[in-house]
Amino acid sequence: MASSCYGMPAVSCGSLVTRKGGLNQLFGSSNLYVAPLKRDVKFRVRSVAEENEEINKKAEVVPPPKAKVRTGFSEVLAFTGPGPERINGRLAMIGFVTAMGIELANGQGLFSQVENGGINWFLGTTVLISMASLIPMFKGVSAESKSGGLMTSDAEIWNGRFAMLGLVALAFTEFVKGGALV
Repeated sequence: MASSCYGMPAVSCGSLVTRKGGLNQLFGSSNLYVAPLKRDVKFRVRSVAEENEEINKKAEVVPPPKAKVRTGFSEVLAFTGPGPERINGRLAMIGFVTAMGIELANGQGLFSQVENGGINWFLGTTVLISMASLIPMFKGVSAESKSGGLMTSDAEIWNGRFAMLGLVALAFTEFVKGGALV
């Protein structure tokens, strides 16, 4: 059985400030008298029947509505949409690992890889990864709904960001050095 308690303070007072003396003595320090406040606080206690508790237990919890997934072409590829950063991050991760692997295996720098037929591989990979990323987005499937455990969608975004920075750093280092990093 549950109970609730609430109080209602009632303040009753007469004149708070009264004068002792005439008008010409109004501003003297001993001429003002402050009357004390009288307070009556009344509390009421009310109990709730056990039947109401059973009704509250049976009430269903309504889950919050799901966020609307953006599936239009202009919404998916908008600046703040889910497509651009995810696709660029995936391409950067593949590009960074591939560039470092070829550089370690053959000793070719990033720029020489692009000159020796790397542009065709880049274009093919870009089309393949873009289509593989966009088709689920157009169907309304979000990366957050498929992520779990160690491989979350936030981890993918951060790995993509670091891969983008890694590619830029690799290209800048090879430009300044004048050749392959290794």
